[in-house]
Amino acid sequence: AQADAGSEARPGAPADCLAADGATVEEERLSGDVPQEILRRSGFDGMAADLTRALCSAPNLKVAENAVRRHGDRLWSAAVARASQSASEGGLSAGDDRPLYWARLGMTSALRRWEPSFELADADRARLVEDLERASRGQDDMDFSGNPNMKRVVVTGFDPFQLDGDIRRSNPSGAAALALDGAVIETEAGPAVVQTAVFPVRWRDFADGMVESALAPHYTGDRPADAVFTVSQGREGRFDLEAHNGAWRGGSDDNERVGEEGMIPIPEGAPTVTPQPQWSDSTIDRPAVVEAASGSPFPVVDNTEVTEIPAGETEPVVRPDGPSEGSQARAGGGGSYLSNEIAYRNTLLRDATGRDIPAGHIHTPILHFGEGSDAVTDPSFEEMRDSISEQVEVIVAASVRD
Repeated sequence: AQADAGSEARPGAPADCLAADGATVEEERLSGDVPQEILRRSGFDGMAADLTRALCSAPNLKVAENAVRRHGDRLWSAAVARASQSASEGGLSAGDDRPLYWARLGMTSALRRWEPSFELADADRARLVEDLERASRGQDDMDFSGNPNMKRVVVTGFDPFQLDGDIRRSNPSGAAALALDGAVIETEAGPAVVQTAVFPVRWRDFADGMVESALAPHYTGDRPADAVFTVSQGREGRFDLEAHNGAWRGGSDDNERVGEEGMIPIPEGAPTVTPQPQWSDSTIDRPAVVEAASGSPFPVVDNTEVTEIPAGETEPVVRPDGPSEGSQARAGGGGSYLSNEIAYRNTLLRDATGRDIPAGHIHTPILHFGEGSDAVTDPSFEEMRDSISEQVEVIVAASVRD
């Protein structure tokens, strides 16, 4: 089983209840040398093995459900805790988001290939996978109940992506989310506590309503969030504050090599605006944030550009100053990939629930390894990642208002 996706690098990994086949395209990358080295050097190489043991011994669905939630919570908590610690000798630096990503894939692969001792319906297995995804991404852990007198801020990041180009890739937005989870930051509006979550780079999860399930509770209820920011990796050498988000999927491949093109689908039952708008806008005070972030390592840009099909026309054009009246979206400031889509879904939730709070998207610079480096990590990579995470905190703090 060690050669299969989701198998464990360390000896003695349990596989007696796992089928040989059944992993997704994304999970199949896990058997490569780089993912295995990242897991070993981070100490996360036993996470999937521990879940597999629990699954192999589960006598019924209820026990399996408890095991999945427990191990999912444990993975997220361990990744957050690790982000605030020093790396051990021979390990990876603490702020690395990749151990969380690869360990989760080992766990979901085991769950998909699990052959239980009892009958398991396909719908129940799918629900277990969903439970594991939410728990291990921090989506079930965004709880502000212990901080009644502080501002409440939600920040989201993404998994690594474009791994067929370089399987070593990290996503600085995911690293920033791990670094900020549970942090108390100082803002002009007073202290704020931050709760974070990470999202997959997969079209299907967004169509199934993962964003709305995770974020809608923070726009409703007695104590909703005071600000909600989505973050992803964007352009070379700069941060962008995306002013306008388009309702269009551009069709680029995701982490499962699947492309989707067309209008962003809104899940049934989610808060929304009817009819579905072509555009949704940031309510971050972008000029003020640009000014507050001056002097930071990377410039911050107020990006108002969009790509649209103007009313009455058929061909897309680029507009530097936002959409024109009646136009059809083809790309927001953040493009037409999943970063634009999470920004659109987030700000649409804000509009649908009538909340007057800062909500918008932050694009980070592209994270690079040092020139000529072929290692899984290097000082240049780690320094740039940590600098980006620190600047995300500066931008978030400057965006919170009374």
